[in-house]
Amino acid sequence: MFSRDRWQEIFQTISKNKLRTFLSGFTVALGIFIFTVLYGMGNGLKNSFNEFFMGDATNTFSIYPGRTSEPYKGFKSGRTIEFRNDDIEDIKKDFAFYLDEITPVISFSATAKYKGESNSYTINAVAPPYQDMQKTILMKGRYINVKDLEKRSKNIVIGRLVELDLFGKSENALGKFLDVGGIIYRVVGVFQDDDGDNEERIIYMPYTTRQMLDQGTDKIGQITLTYNTNIGYAGAMAFDLSLQKYLKSKHNIAPDDQNAIYLRNMADIVQRNMMFANILQLVVVFVGIGTLIAGVIGISNIMVFVVKERTKELGVRKALGATPASVIGLVLQESIFITTIAGYGGLVLGVGVLSAMGDRFKEDYFISNPGVGLGIVITATLVLVFFGVLAGYVPAKKAANVKPIVALRDE
Repeated sequence: MFSRDRWQEIFQTISKNKLRTFLSGFTVALGIFIFTVLYGMGNGLKNSFNEFFMGDATNTFSIYPGRTSEPYKGFKSGRTIEFRNDDIEDIKKDFAFYLDEITPVISFSATAKYKGESNSYTINAVAPPYQDMQKTILMKGRYINVKDLEKRSKNIVIGRLVELDLFGKSENALGKFLDVGGIIYRVVGVFQDDDGDNEERIIYMPYTTRQMLDQGTDKIGQITLTYNTNIGYAGAMAFDLSLQKYLKSKHNIAPDDQNAIYLRNMADIVQRNMMFANILQLVVVFVGIGTLIAGVIGISNIMVFVVKERTKELGVRKALGATPASVIGLVLQESIFITTIAGYGGLVLGVGVLSAMGDRFKEDYFISNPGVGLGIVITATLVLVFFGVLAGYVPAKKAANVKPIVALRDE
């Protein structure tokens, strides 16, 4: 029940004890502020990990050929491993259960020219599934398609910054012809990529066209594939081991040779790095909880002192007819009011600091867009308020049970 007289007493007590009130509130506000900032920075670390590792499909394997480091089945060490088109077909046939999509990738650099402008770019000769693997976003036109592969067409898809470099802001690259490495190609699409500027300075072309231009070879630089996500992390790791074993057997590579074939498993990379990010956040949360505990201890000490200081006052109240419940209620109401206001102030300040940080620490400290869920900080604030109430209740109850004559004699 609302009591105007009680609120007037509380405000009078606060105004007479400004330092004590400030210290009580400061302890609460500081605890909530530090917890909010630390928890938000932990979320910022996770955001950076997510942004870095989730830019491309996470259910991908990239398989790179290398050089053998051991002799095997009559072959000497130092032999260069080469992938060919039949490797793609064999993987499709023998790993159909695991496989989602697969594409060869042939990478090289070439100078692209248009009118008086020129620049050197990375060219990736691929198949259509590579678009989904890289999460490439088309701005104009289309991506490489199956007809391009079949006809070995000289069509290319260029990045947004390639268009800007060569065609400027005013001219549309779509449908134009571009000289890439001395061969004329038609631009059929322009894409953007959220992974950054380097990704938007890439040119894509059909891998069959590249093989035709390279004296009709069937060599491929690397194999990139996606697996069925229904197999889960354990299934992905089993697929990883089976695929390496299969390719080593096919290319006569010693089973324990670690240099001949390198498989980059994004599922494993993401799993390991997200575990690291989660551990970092747990450490941050642990420090934040330690701060809250320190705040609870601080409130407890202050409330014990507050009740001790007001022993005579409480004795007078009881002598005038105040019940123990009303005495306890007065102390608790003041405690709840101070901790709630201070906690809200610390929360607002913490959220404000996180908002001001934004992406300023992204490059140096990998903290991207730090933030914290409202439910978390409200829960933390309520915890502090609860312990503030508990800290005030114990000494208040003890003081309320003291006989008035004893309380008045208290020094």
